[in-house]
Amino acid sequence: MSTIATSIDNKPPVPRRNPWQWAKESLLASPLSILLTVLSVWLLVMAIPAVLDWALLSANFTAETAQECRATTGACWAFIREKHRLILFGLYPYDEQWRPLLVVFILTGTLIVSAIPRFWNRSLALIWIVSLTATGVLMWGGVLGLTYVENSRWGGLPLTLILATFGIAFAFPIGVLLALGRRSRMPAIKALCVVYIELIRGVPLISLLFMSSVMLPLFLPVGFSIDKLLRAQIAIIMFAAAYVAETVRGGLQAIPKGQIEGAESIGLSYWQQMRKIVLPQALKIVIPPLVSIFISLFKDTSLVVIIGIFDLTQAAKAALSDAAWRGFGVEVYVFISVIYFIYCYSMSKYSQSLERRLAVGQQR
Repeated sequence: MSTIATSIDNKPPVPRRNPWQWAKESLLASPLSILLTVLSVWLLVMAIPAVLDWALLSANFTAETAQECRATTGACWAFIREKHRLILFGLYPYDEQWRPLLVVFILTGTLIVSAIPRFWNRSLALIWIVSLTATGVLMWGGVLGLTYVENSRWGGLPLTLILATFGIAFAFPIGVLLALGRRSRMPAIKALCVVYIELIRGVPLISLLFMSSVMLPLFLPVGFSIDKLLRAQIAIIMFAAAYVAETVRGGLQAIPKGQIEGAESIGLSYWQQMRKIVLPQALKIVIPPLVSIFISLFKDTSLVVIIGIFDLTQAAKAALSDAAWRGFGVEVYVFISVIYFIYCYSMSKYSQSLERRLAVGQQR
């Protein structure tokens, strides 16, 4: 009996291929494949040495002035060393920049903890509440002996992470509720959700940002105003929630109707059906598109620059405005591109590992 159980639990054997077989099947399978492989190898041979020479071999890491950097043929990473605080933290007071640095670690740590299955319980909600509260206390200050810093001086990487993290944290549950509302049997709720989703998905994020910055204050009562950063955050949440809703709706439609009927037959309420049976399966199905939405949301936070918010890209532009260090735009944009890549690539790889882990029962 134990032998039979062991044989059932074992995964099917994976055929082994040597490097030549892999290359023949993947790179040399047809004349077109051979041509594309040759072109790709040629491009790599031409590009990699030039990039390495510019980025490392001929680069200047120790220059004290821009003139010293301009005398070299490679990259001027000394510019990043000189301006890294402005790029990373914007106009935040120099002596208080340990606070946004701590916020970066808190928000990044919260995202990492959220990816660990052992925390997928009620404690995760408490972790998010504590981390978001700590973020507000550290960035604003005014309590616990911290100097008050108005959010017009926030900028750089912490602000980008705040916009993205708060956007994900609030857009996801709102999107799930909108998806459920769109499939509701109550006509009024369904109509409202459909209008909201189609209206928001029908306009670009830039339009929402402009409306939140320019048009929204016109409709508010006299003497009442909403902070510009908060208006931008609301626009990002509204935009992402509409796309999350449509993605989750696709997952809900993929659930067989018989499972819902079975849940009804054993007396489960609507919310019990959704929480225990339908939503877990639907969300597992839509992991790849959901992660794509979150990656796009992280990158789209750079659009807030058009309404004067000092995000990572705007901080990079401010660093380039120094007359003494002009002409090193490539270096600064490579630097912030690496930051964006690290976060987006990490989310992408995590989604792939999560798919494999949740699909174990189907890989037989």
